[in-house]
Amino acid sequence: MPGSAPTGALAPHLEAAVQDLYGDGITARRGAFTPQWADLMREDVEAAFAEARGREGGAVGRGPHRYYVEIHPQQLRGFVELVDHPWVVGVCEAVLGPDYRIVELGFDIPFAGAVNQPWHRDFPMPDATRGERRLTSLAFNLTAVDTREDMGPFEIAPGTQWDDDPRFGHGMFPPRDTYPCYEGLAERKYPQRGDISARSALTIHRGTANRSADARPVLVLGVDAPGAGNDAHHDMAVTAAFRDSLPERVRAHLHCPVVDELTPIVQKHTIEGLVMGEA
Repeated sequence: MPGSAPTGALAPHLEAAVQDLYGDGITARRGAFTPQWADLMREDVEAAFAEARGREGGAVGRGPHRYYVEIHPQQLRGFVELVDHPWVVGVCEAVLGPDYRIVELGFDIPFAGAVNQPWHRDFPMPDATRGERRLTSLAFNLTAVDTREDMGPFEIAPGTQWDDDPRFGHGMFPPRDTYPCYEGLAERKYPQRGDISARSALTIHRGTANRSADARPVLVLGVDAPGAGNDAHHDMAVTAAFRDSLPERVRAHLHCPVVDELTPIVQKHTIEGLVMGEA
């Protein structure tokens, strides 16, 4: 049974986004940023990946030739523009409430040779979703490149954020005998530089095989409703000087530690079932 989208007076484009999230489990805003903004984001992602790959625990595998890296907000020059974008703010407030929390900033990179991931969700279904049919977190994605078919596009099965099968491995991985169902629902997404999407991380999805010679970096911004608890899986921090430089409306949603000096993040948001890719 689908969940009930929050009701209230919303601008039409935000009302449509909320209905999308409670219906298909994903929505998007085309051209939210300029391609040039996305190009600067890619520079920051590539610099962070080069640093992370040079140390133990800097990047985690999400399948062959596919990696995830979590970063601190200060490593992204466009952080304020991203989290303060009116569409991002509006969607967060409408779905998660006015006291939403920014809990994750990172990126996925499938390189040439990345294979199909198993169908999965990013974490087990929370009790609030199961019992109250309420979404308690959102994942925003921004591509750093113009996505082509041969790059291994993101694939999602609309409406499956409500699937609740006790046979899910670790509460996240549908049994393989259900794959034909997800393949029948599957939609591939082809975002271009400057586009942004928001999805429930519970919606069943996978990265597909990258048959090109090009990497396909994607930024991930994770946002929680109060009490959702996903911040326990992440380690982002800010310095006092950086925090003080932020507008108050941004600071209000950052509850991460404030430190004298940033230390590189040792990744702990590992999803073991993705390491080998689809069998």
